[in-house]
Amino acid sequence: MLISEIYHSKQGEGTLTGTPSLFLRTSGCNLRCGFCDTPFASWDPEGTQFTLEKIVQQCHDLAAQEKIEHIVITGGEPMIQKQLPELTQLLRSLSLHITIETAGTVFQKVNCDLMSISPKLSNSTPDGKRAGEWLSKHENTRHQPQVVKELLRGYDYQLKFVVDTPQDCQEIETYLSGFSNIRRERILMMPQGTSQEQLAERRIWLEPYCKQSGFQFSPRMHIQWYGNLRGT
Repeated sequence: MLISEIYHSKQGEGTLTGTPSLFLRTSGCNLRCGFCDTPFASWDPEGTQFTLEKIVQQCHDLAAQEKIEHIVITGGEPMIQKQLPELTQLLRSLSLHITIETAGTVFQKVNCDLMSISPKLSNSTPDGKRAGEWLSKHENTRHQPQVVKELLRGYDYQLKFVVDTPQDCQEIETYLSGFSNIRRERILMMPQGTSQEQLAERRIWLEPYCKQSGFQFSPRMHIQWYGNLRGT
């Protein structure tokens, strides 16, 4: 499996914000979001090929060294990795709480304690010359409600939306209208941005909207703690 990085930090997003965690970042993605903050795992995927056994050994050693009980499998898009079910089965033997970060475009049956699903809105569409052939691929792939519904049925979940403008909030409401019995308290709104200034600007109006609408506001705390740095 092509692995971009394995490191330890604190979870900066979602319901487990602040939890000491291992981060296992796979390399490769089936989308090309315009606001992607990990281009080294998507636009220009890089990394090292590891056997599953070596991945698990590194995770075991780092978890034991740092006394960590949570692991976050992220990307890129980890759910496109064909060996992910086998990898999560092996990681289960380490007695770690497993979170998988996914855009909800691909389904695989995996071992997972929290499926962190981040459906991509129209604000994710790439633009400019760099988009190229990925523009149509991204638009044809990003919206897969049947996959999301299957993930919601199969796993404990959080739905995490990246919000750029107030108009995105209406798009989210329209998106959610296609789902029944969804737990509104499990829906998180996360401001788009890679600097403290950008996040603060969007927080001014997004946090009150969340309180009014019954959603959770999810700040990107790792940006506030460390800045937009790789390996955090």
